Amino acid sequence: MTARLHVEIEDHIATVRLDRPDKNNAIDFAMFDAFIETGRLLSTDRSVRAVVLHGAGNHFCAGIDLSAFQGEGIGAAGSGRMDAREDSDANFFQSAARVWQEIPVPVIAAIHGAAFGGGLQIALGADIRYATADAQLSVMEIKWGIIPDMAISISGHHTVAIDRLKELAFTGRVISGVEALASGLITDLKDDPYRAAVDLARDICNRSPDAIRAIKKLFDDSWRSAPREFLRREAELQMGVMGGRNHMEAVMANLEKRLPNFDDPVP
Repeated sequence: MTARLHVEIEDHIATVRLDRPDKNNAIDFAMFDAFIETGRLLSTDRSVRAVVLHGAGNHFCAGIDLSAFQGEGIGAAGSGRMDAREDSDANFFQSAARVWQEIPVPVIAAIHGAAFGGGLQIALGADIRYATADAQLSVMEIKWGIIPDMAISISGHHTVAIDRLKELAFTGRVISGVEALASGLITDLKDDPYRAAVDLARDICNRSPDAIRAIKKLFDDSWRSAPREFLRREAELQMGVMGGRNHMEAVMANLEKRLPNFDDPVP
């Protein structure tokens, strides 16, 4: 469908593949655009009854492309991309994860290799997540001196205990698929997550599509109240952090492979 995402619809199943294997499926601005376009396509296609989301190559998604921090990157994005889109509660960046929640049919993510930062938040946007035992997952944004702001305030709200989610977000610690299952980040461990996701999608396609859509809406409406307020608060807090001296120091320290020298927060 695009240079970043490959979409194939067959037998009522939409398979969406992050298709940038040479960059470990890292998310650049073109991929953010592709997520929004794909969300619009699948949300309006009444023939689709289930979606399988996976990554090409050795990893699901290694997170934000480092080029996004340079030049006219995320730090210079401005308020336009941080404001909610006209057709969504989510802004440009949040949409990479939020579109899977807005699609009215079940979305199953198949995770292998790395799912770091934004990559993990994309997976958290799915309804169900299968992963290999040796997959590596991390809420990694703290490494770059920013907050996780791709709809995790909704997707993580009833998925992970708040103390566990705070620990992962405070530290950026990388955990295995085994620990991710114990913490609630994933649904189950599978030797072949993609095959298991396809099998589940086929099973879902044999159920009433009206009932399936109603079940997703029922649970999401019940579990995820006030999404606009959660997403607005994410963007507001990120704008207060991004572009500051400590954010830039975190980025440069990582790029230069040295310990950071942070300033104390101002009142």
